[in-house]
Order: sequence, then structure tokens, then C-alpha cells
Amino acid sequence: MKTKTIMLSLLFAAGVIFTSCQKDDDDNTNPKPVINLTELGYENSGVAYIGSDLHIEAEIVAEAKIDKIEVEIHPEGEHEHKVITVILDEGEWEVDTIYTEFSGLINTTFHKHLDVPMHADTGHYHFHFAVTDRDGQQTVAEMELHVMTPPDDVAPELSITNAPEANKVFSSGSTISISGLVSDDKALGGLYVGLVRADQNLEDGAVNATNTLTLLHTHDFESTTSHNFSAEITVGAELDNNSEPKPITGDIAWQSANYYILVKVKDAFGGNWAYSMHYPIEINVE
Repeated sequence: MKTKTIMLSLLFAAGVIFTSCQKDDDDNTNPKPVINLTELGYENSGVAYIGSDLHIEAEIVAEAKIDKIEVEIHPEGEHEHKVITVILDEGEWEVDTIYTEFSGLINTTFHKHLDVPMHADTGHYHFHFAVTDRDGQQTVAEMELHVMTPPDDVAPELSITNAPEANKVFSSGSTISISGLVSDDKALGGLYVGLVRADQNLEDGAVNATNTLTLLHTHDFESTTSHNFSAEITVGAELDNNSEPKPITGDIAWQSANYYILVKVKDAFGGNWAYSMHYPIEINVE
């Protein structure tokens, strides 16, 4: 009887201890992370502009300490997860990036700038910001994000640093060259350097790769806002320097005549053009 009483007492004590430990564990459970998303887009507008960067800022408190932070952006209706920031087919933009640099912190300010690619589609996107703590608990903040083309009514700037002397004569085999700098307040869109025969009587806006000899034609720049260029062509060449070189035949065939060089540059968003002065030269084909 004594033995039975002792066993019951031990079991009761163990039960009390287990219940007490379980209660302590429950009391020690940390709350889920808290996110205060303070900025998405400039001045928290929820707007991102193509060719610019998206500002993201959040205040985070995680009593169980931060394990990781995830940022996901996808077009409306798209939910496929990616491992890193990627550019998919042209026009598609998605982000799925994991940040571990904040791991171990109880509270922090998250502040990042994400580049919006030049060829991202405009429209509505979903933004997800997730914080996971070391207890495995996760909190997610979501917002709608609108990707837009930035307004732009300012034309690019163009300066020539080296050009042929006025009315200089170039013969077969000699090289015609010009160089300079183009820039734009938001983003450059395209650059064309053409050799125009004076008797074509072309307006500057009409000069293009189909009707003139191309010294340079590009949409690739050192940066989105500034580019040093150098362009040239050899008199008598069979092909010009278009992005897809074209034969110098027919209406644009080499002639002994008066020509001029024209440089033209446009921005990426506003359709604004800037034009150089005409640089007159003479070509003498032997």
C-alpha cells in the first residue's frame, strides 16, 4: 500500500512539473515579427518608374531575432517564385530576393533601392515583404505597386569634342571621324551619326539609317544618362556602320559631292530629340 501511495505521489509530482514547464514554455513564446512598411516608391507613392530605382524602407521588430527578409515583386496575376532578381522575357520584370544580412537582429531599419529595368512593362504589380524569425514565425506585408513611364519633356544634351574642319576634302581610303558626349536627365534612348549628301535636302528629323551613310547607330550606352561616343567611316567602304551594316549602293552610293555629318540623339521616354550642327565636308571618289 505504501509503495502504491509513493508511486502515485511521484506521478502527481511529475505531472505538476510537466504542466509547469509547459506553462513556462507557453509564456516564453515570442510574438511574430512586426513590420511597419514606411516607404514603397518615392515618398511612399506606391509608384516605380522604368529606368529608375524603387525605394523600399521598413521598420522591423522581431523579438525572436530576424532569420531572413524576402522581397518579392511580380506582375499582377503572376505568382511563380524565382530564386534571384531576374529579367524574364522582354517586358517582364520579377523580383524574388532573400536578404540574410539582418539575421540575428531584434530590430532594424530595412532600406534598399531596386533597379527597375529599362524594358520592364508598365502596369500593376504585387509587392510582398516577408520577415521570418528564428522561431520560424513569419509576417508578410503586401502592397500594390504601379510601374510607370516617367514624364519627360526635356531633350537630351549633345556636345561635339572632335569633328573635321569645315569643307575638308576626303578621298577614297581616308577615314571620316567625329566624337562627343550625349546625356539626358532621365535616360538616353538612341544615337545616330549619319553622313548626308547635301543635295538630298533632308530635314534633320528625316535623317536615318535607311537614307544616309551610317557612322554610328546605337541604343547601348555606358550609362542610362551619359555616353561618350566615337564614330567613323572609311571613304569607299562597301558597308556602312549601321547596327546591321548595310551595303553602300543605290541612292546612298559614294559620290564626289558635298556632304555633311549630322549627330542626333533622343531620350528614352519623352520622344525628345537633340541635333548637332551640320559639319560640312567634301568627298572626292577616285
